Amino acid sequence: MAATTESNIRPIQFTGERVLLLDQRKLPESEEYFDATALDDMCFAIKDMVVRGAPAIGVAAAFGLAIEIQRAAAASASWADFHKRIADASDRLKATRPTAVNLRWGLESVMALVEGNRDLPLSEIAEIAFVRAQSMVEEDIFINMALSDYGAELLGQKANILTHCNAGALASCGWGMALGVVRAAVKRGVDVNVYVDETRPRQQGARLTAWELMQDCITPTLITDNMAGYLMGKGEIDTVIVGADRIAANGDTANKIGTYSVAVLAHAHGIPFYVAAPLSTIDPRIASGADIPIEERDPLEVTRIGGTDIAPPGCRVLNPSFDVTPARLITAIITEVGVLRAPFPQSIQRALAL
Repeated sequence: MAATTESNIRPIQFTGERVLLLDQRKLPESEEYFDATALDDMCFAIKDMVVRGAPAIGVAAAFGLAIEIQRAAAASASWADFHKRIADASDRLKATRPTAVNLRWGLESVMALVEGNRDLPLSEIAEIAFVRAQSMVEEDIFINMALSDYGAELLGQKANILTHCNAGALASCGWGMALGVVRAAVKRGVDVNVYVDETRPRQQGARLTAWELMQDCITPTLITDNMAGYLMGKGEIDTVIVGADRIAANGDTANKIGTYSVAVLAHAHGIPFYVAAPLSTIDPRIASGADIPIEERDPLEVTRIGGTDIAPPGCRVLNPSFDVTPARLITAIITEVGVLRAPFPQSIQRALAL
């Protein structure tokens, strides 16, 4: 069967009055949806990675806040009471995943509309907030398709691509960043071979990226995280494309743990290392990657796989969810307004000003 150039994967769906999230903890074994309509459930879903990927959690959080604004509008007797309720909800959502800046972006986008329309009746404010959350879905797909076209232009007629973690439809609202570039390349007729790092400790590459590519009839080659250097040394990888959870003003990029190691290997072998991310992932408020907060997750993610312990009881564990790749190791950042290259402080500044 021929590879497709469209994705039917929709991680975030709004049905009636419910927000449903494709439960990525259950993939690839089963496709189930998690009801995240309640604020507690949305916070849990983001924290426990029911929904994941920087753009996706930004939009999911926006939906969570918009629904909470509807509840607050119906229950509040004053602007002060209303504002406190939604500010508290925003703070709770923001605290779920501290590294991904899109989470803050999604919440601040909705809150800005609330603040800018404070003279309207609360019911109208709630409607405006919800419309904004809904618009983010198609906006995200449009942005990702645009950056994917820019990324595809960087490839030749044949490309052997390595990707780490999952930066595809599952990490966005239905198209993807790194995997979006793959889709755009296939659409252009590029002969694409995709190597997928398993991405320990939660195996997003093995469970999610491999599943997603196979849904589109693009057969990947799954490898363990420590095989990348071996394949690069054999000349079997000529391009690396990854996503990002936060990009500093100088181009330093936080992405899933292990990305930094891949970047070092790519640099040592003279292989271009591309970061595919929307402008909303850039955080101009921080100067460098040293200022990016790194989430530390449950040790059980490392010591247990599929409910089975793989380490002795009492073993000390480090489990940072992300690492930071220095800008000097990044060939280019692929965005919806074009491909940004060094010096990144200047190219990022120009892109954000467009």
